[in-house]
Amino acid sequence: MQFIIQRNRLINSVQHVMRAVSSRTTIPILTGIKIVADSNGITFTGSDSDISIESFIPVEEDGDQLIEMKQTGSIVLNARFFGDIVRKLPMDTVEIFAEDTQHVLIKSGKAEFNLNGFDPSEYPLLPQISEEDVFSIPGDLLKMMIKQTVFAVSTSEIRPILTGVNWQIEDGNLICVATDSHRLAKKSSPIDVPGDVSYQTVIPGKSLLELSKILDDSDHPVNIVITENQILFKTKNIHFFTRRLEGNYPDTSRLIPSDYKTNITLDGKVFNDAIERASLLAREERNNVVKLASQGENMLEISSNTPEIGNVSEEIPIESLQGEELTISFSAKYMMEALRAIDGTDITISFTGAMRPFIIRSEEDPSILQLILPVRTA
Repeated sequence: MQFIIQRNRLINSVQHVMRAVSSRTTIPILTGIKIVADSNGITFTGSDSDISIESFIPVEEDGDQLIEMKQTGSIVLNARFFGDIVRKLPMDTVEIFAEDTQHVLIKSGKAEFNLNGFDPSEYPLLPQISEEDVFSIPGDLLKMMIKQTVFAVSTSEIRPILTGVNWQIEDGNLICVATDSHRLAKKSSPIDVPGDVSYQTVIPGKSLLELSKILDDSDHPVNIVITENQILFKTKNIHFFTRRLEGNYPDTSRLIPSDYKTNITLDGKVFNDAIERASLLAREERNNVVKLASQGENMLEISSNTPEIGNVSEEIPIESLQGEELTISFSAKYMMEALRAIDGTDITISFTGAMRPFIIRSEEDPSILQLILPVRTA
């Protein structure tokens, strides 16, 4: 195997596939990146058996030659060392030469690295997915939907199904829901699906987080294929495979209240900044609890009290309060993450009582919903 390649494209591909490589794997070859060079271009692959990522660099793209292919072949190289090397190389082009599957020479300018490799025939095969039922989502929309939900997945393996985001496609809409049983994030959007296609699947939150880091902010379509136990996300030059989570996702629709006793509308940024300041003294507390108390129709008090450290209170203006006066305590961390996901100017918070879940909605985008359970305080 021998080729000369543009260094910036090499770095991008290596960084993409390294997201799937785990240093904690018990299978030595999975600490590596598989490199396959053929007449069409070079395919890089990384996998940890849960996630597999392929990144392809064509020989030529849009009239520009990206690769000078001298000899086809394949090798597996240690991902960490190979990644560090290509980032530090001095020139804009890199030559990679392997006489066999055990050793490789990496040259750029006057810098030369000799790196030991693995036999590529020992690298696990990627899932073979039939691409019969394919639907597409614009990349920027997919990235946004992940951002607005994935933070609410559970980090505990006690209920593995809650470590994923529930995707439901029905009536031409994609509905994404994540919950850790203390909060819930929901986002829905119309998408272009063929006919009366309907799906329900739970995708690991960690997989979606890594996928969102690879996606750019363009509206180029991402093709999605859902099979019995795998999901494939395809962009122009990247294939991203992830397993599906097994089990039944809980019915979260019954958690969302249908009527409210208090509705407060206010500026989301002003509210978030006040919560952030109040949380400064509550940071050591296990739940990072802050308290919200309505002060008539035009003002809210945000406060926090940590006896060993001190207390803080701040009044902020609100646009309107409809219904009953209210005092409620909640996790500042959960609130700030929900507000970051909404990312809108004006929000409405709807309460059904001091110990019942409350809802946060964007005034600009009704397709986003955040739910938080309050915290009982003595």
